[in-house]
Amino acid sequence: MTNATPHTITDLRERIQAAAAALKDEMTANRRQLHQHPELSFKEVRTSAFIKQQLDQWDIHWEAIAGTGVIAVIQGAGPSDKVIALRADIDALPIAEANNITYKSVNEGVMHACGHDVHTASLLGVAHILNGLRTQFSGTVKLIFQPGEELLPGGAQQIIEAGGLNNPRADVVLGQHVMPAIPVGKIGVRTGLFMASMDEIKIEVYGKGGHGAEPHKGIDPVVITCTLLQALQQLVSRNTSPFMPSVLSFGKLQADGAINIIPDKVLIEGTFRTLDEAWRDTAHLQIQQLAEDLVTGMGGQCRVEIRKGYPHLKNDEVFGAGMIAFFEEYIGAAHVMPQDIWMASEDFAYYTRERPSFFYLLGVRNEAQQITSSLHTPTFNVDERALELGAGLMAYATLRWLGHG
Repeated sequence: MTNATPHTITDLRERIQAAAAALKDEMTANRRQLHQHPELSFKEVRTSAFIKQQLDQWDIHWEAIAGTGVIAVIQGAGPSDKVIALRADIDALPIAEANNITYKSVNEGVMHACGHDVHTASLLGVAHILNGLRTQFSGTVKLIFQPGEELLPGGAQQIIEAGGLNNPRADVVLGQHVMPAIPVGKIGVRTGLFMASMDEIKIEVYGKGGHGAEPHKGIDPVVITCTLLQALQQLVSRNTSPFMPSVLSFGKLQADGAINIIPDKVLIEGTFRTLDEAWRDTAHLQIQQLAEDLVTGMGGQCRVEIRKGYPHLKNDEVFGAGMIAFFEEYIGAAHVMPQDIWMASEDFAYYTRERPSFFYLLGVRNEAQQITSSLHTPTFNVDERALELGAGLMAYATLRWLGHG
């Protein structure tokens, strides 16, 4: 940072706030356009074209990356080697929208139920603001419109492997995510450990089916599976430190028998999440070993498949503290809310492994308008006033980090 004075900071804040306010209607229209035409992970062809069209209107140079991804660069006029990357994800979810709104999804069974339409429209707003100020700051801004956050292996990893953080080399990465638990006009922040890793677990338990009235003539995989589920919960609670959050949850149990038919096989599927990579790897081995030993000991057989997903997300302490200070300058400390660890997962975590990074939450809740539904639900929606803050805050923090103000 430069030796900014209160006067120059106030001037920058007011200019950014005015610019974001002027773009409110445009960002809302963009968000609704994106919301109405959602696309699944790595299939964001129309979305990508829309982003490129917007950038072309402002003469912002862009390049395609990772299939449907887009990276744009805004070069400040002053001499500086500092480079900051700003990331928005662009994909939607396989959810049928239940909202009764004029811009409801027209793609059957597909919906922006995680707010990526907001992320994209907000970053386009940031691009518009910073492009208009490019003669007044030094350094470089990379805008990453990333595909496929919702589907393993995740678009972030593909962006990185394709060199998206290089040429020019990004020093830091900044990202935001909508949060319906936080009121509109506020943001949520946390430095250090923030979000969990995510792994998919599939276990098939094989027995010998038969008549429900004659269980002694078979090997009941339903009973074995019930015992296994209980044992797996104890594995987590008794093998990890109580100071290290871990979650092992099974949301699918499929036993295709009947009231009087014991099936040959039972399938369970779930997720394992934690914030420690060493314990994560150990837990995978223990889950595998416990399942095999227990099922075999009860007379059955099993097959365990663990699909490793995103790593845990750890915000950089130094970069994060600087961002929080800039956020407080922009909206006041009362509107910056400290957050607990969140056991959801995000492929933004891959960026945190490559560069000092910071990921924060943008409030979109409005109880008076009944905008309270959780992420990944058919009725998820946002208070669109969040767009003005989302774009203005990120633009301001970017310029402050580059040394403007």
